[in-house]
Amino acid sequence: MTVSGNTPAAGIGVIGGSGFYELLDDAEEVRIDTPYGPPSDALMLGTAGGRRVAFLPRHGRGHRIPPHKINYRANLWAMRSVGVRRILAPCAVGSLRPELGPGTIVVPDQLVDRTSGRIQTFYDEGAVHVSFADPYCEHGREALLKAAAAAGIEVVDGGTMVVVEGPRFSTRAESRWFAAAGWSLVNMTGHPEAVLARELALGYTAVALVTDLDAGIDATQSVAQEDVFKVFAENTQRLRRVVLDAIGLLPESDDSPSARALDGMTLPIDLP
Repeated sequence: MTVSGNTPAAGIGVIGGSGFYELLDDAEEVRIDTPYGPPSDALMLGTAGGRRVAFLPRHGRGHRIPPHKINYRANLWAMRSVGVRRILAPCAVGSLRPELGPGTIVVPDQLVDRTSGRIQTFYDEGAVHVSFADPYCEHGREALLKAAAAAGIEVVDGGTMVVVEGPRFSTRAESRWFAAAGWSLVNMTGHPEAVLARELALGYTAVALVTDLDAGIDATQSVAQEDVFKVFAENTQRLRRVVLDAIGLLPESDDSPSARALDGMTLPIDLP
């Protein structure tokens, strides 16, 4: 179907990463047209934790879209167009710290962009500068941490995620460089997703599942795609539990800095 005026709104969005293709049972499939082209897939609208939720697989069902080809602007716009104001974003990451082994869940608090060539703003014209000092929503981080604690699932609070262009994995020298800078995780999709969410005043929170030790951290091994998918599959239910439980813990009203990011600014597009 196509979105219409009577389509149920969803205040919370979940963008699923590699291996995280389903979330909601008995969901309604909604296809969205955006000014930036089609999103990665149809949105799935349903209910979780007593809240209306929109789910979108970041790479599309079947993992058909590589990280550098994802239409990030369309994905975020589609979410906003159905009423989403907060996004939880599970993703697969490599670890830059030996103590963060495969299967570890991390709720990062900082981001470093090492991508190149990606469109990373809705502001194609005009000098507009949106605050991004703290890239993740404080309310979303708190909800994820509380949900994990209540479920008895160990989660690491904080860490810096560096986002690389991909689709290749890092060289050993690159991952050692990232680790020497003090960063914790390496990922291919967290940017520009986070900053585009901020430009739409969406509270965005990443939750990362470690699938491997990055190449420079494990001197005897290198990262292989099949190993990443295997570890993610083995831990998907833990991550899904944390995300679903966190949805019900998010506050109904949003007075976070993310929600106020556009105060005094006007997007050069029609913002629903």
